[in-house]
Amino acid sequence: MNDPKRGDNLIDNAREEIVGMAKEGLAHPSTKPVLTGAAIGAVAGAVLPVVSWPLGLLAGAGFALYKRLRP
Repeated sequence: MNDPKRGDNLIDNAREEIVGMAKEGLAHPSTKPVLTGAAIGAVAGAVLPVVSWPLGLLAGAGFALYKRLRP
């Protein structure tokens, strides 16, 4: 089970990470991997016929952030 006291809650961890990236910009260690994931997702979304690039961008950024939080 996820225990908020131990910091295992994915939503809280993601919020902390996103706030940290917003405050520190490119100096934050997660910013560059998440931006890279967003770019890869946008390119994949542009190439795939069913998915648009904004959806690919969000999916790529979300996946990269998830992999930073839960390797």
